[in-house]
Amino acid sequence: MPFKLSALLQPFEDFFKRQASGGLVLIGATLLALILANSPAAPYYHAFWETSLSIGFDNLGLTQSLHHWINDGLMAVFFFVVGLELKRELLAGELASPRKAALPIAAAIGGMLVPALIYHAINPAPPAAHGWGVPMATDIAFAIGVIALLGNRVSRSMAIFLTALAIADDLGAVLVIAIFYSGPLSAAALAWAAGFLLLLIIGNRLDIQHPNFYSLIGFALWVCLLKSGVHASIAGVLIGFTIPVRARHDEESFLNQSSQLIERYKAMERIEGPFHHEQRLGTLLALEHVCHNAMSPLQRMEHEMNAWVIFGVMPIFALANAGIHLVPSEIPAALAHPVTLGVMLGLLVGKPLGIVLFSWIAVRLKLCELPRGGSWLELTGIGILAGIGFTMSMFISNLAFIRPEMIDAAKLGIFAASLLAGCIGYALLYRATSSRT
Repeated sequence: MPFKLSALLQPFEDFFKRQASGGLVLIGATLLALILANSPAAPYYHAFWETSLSIGFDNLGLTQSLHHWINDGLMAVFFFVVGLELKRELLAGELASPRKAALPIAAAIGGMLVPALIYHAINPAPPAAHGWGVPMATDIAFAIGVIALLGNRVSRSMAIFLTALAIADDLGAVLVIAIFYSGPLSAAALAWAAGFLLLLIIGNRLDIQHPNFYSLIGFALWVCLLKSGVHASIAGVLIGFTIPVRARHDEESFLNQSSQLIERYKAMERIEGPFHHEQRLGTLLALEHVCHNAMSPLQRMEHEMNAWVIFGVMPIFALANAGIHLVPSEIPAALAHPVTLGVMLGLLVGKPLGIVLFSWIAVRLKLCELPRGGSWLELTGIGILAGIGFTMSMFISNLAFIRPEMIDAAKLGIFAASLLAGCIGYALLYRATSSRT
């Protein structure tokens, strides 16, 4: 039984370790961006991200600044992995059944609604009011990084709850971006996007599993959404939802074929040295092919892409977007800016308040139960950690505001709230779980 349990938890453990390590890389990229933006190299730092890059031909191509390529293009890869995670969780994870999904979904709704209301109460008039979506998001890499620092103090059930909460939160953020932070719509571009999405769905139904099909059609879908007014990052989520979940070979077929190939490999003559003769090499390649076909395309792509996103896309995004100019003497006044204050209080107060309140209501209505081994004090600590907005919050701030001073004010609020949420959440969880050590 212990072996089976550890095998069952292994995928989550791997995910947990990658996210925790990714949080450290993200911190490093953020600090580097802040150092560069507040050094003599600041003009070169900002000018670099405004460098134009063209892809295509003279009369048929796209020209954007590096900053836009990252926010509109590279982040679509981030949202693709989000789409894969959402689909997996909805089909076979913590969001797969109403009973299991009730608590993280209720917590996510509260964790989005209350921060938005707090922000809007402080910034009721436009254009500042448009930033109500900024304090709604949770950065799972940073939050899990703090959990990892606590080691075995935090129960695995509470860590899984935080993961499910963040994924449900991501779904809410995607809907908010699609509905409220898209520009004027182009009917023609949307029609083309719908056509390419239909092709992806047909490919899914025909059980086309080669990633090149989804890459090429997905790129066309991304271009159409980029031209349509709907934010292009939504293309990533849509593509992720069309990736097939069924493997070509079931378990019985995989075991039979792999056993036959292994027996054939054993029976073949071995030659000296590091190389195999042609038949033996062919058997190994056939075994590799059988293993490949025994994996779900969705899970395989999620596993392969996750590290690229955590250690590549997110740090590059932070490096391009986290560089705000800070003058120590002006920080107190900057923190009092309504946008900064709204974002800070939304993340630091609204997030835990909404998560705990809506979780309590869901438990009182007997829709769900607290995670096994958890307590309300521990759940409050998790709620505070959910106030680490960072990546998604910065992404939404770029969509919500046009004025650079408001974008910088929002990012300052994100940095301050995320830092405080990480420290306070760590301290509270350390105290709440001290009896386990």
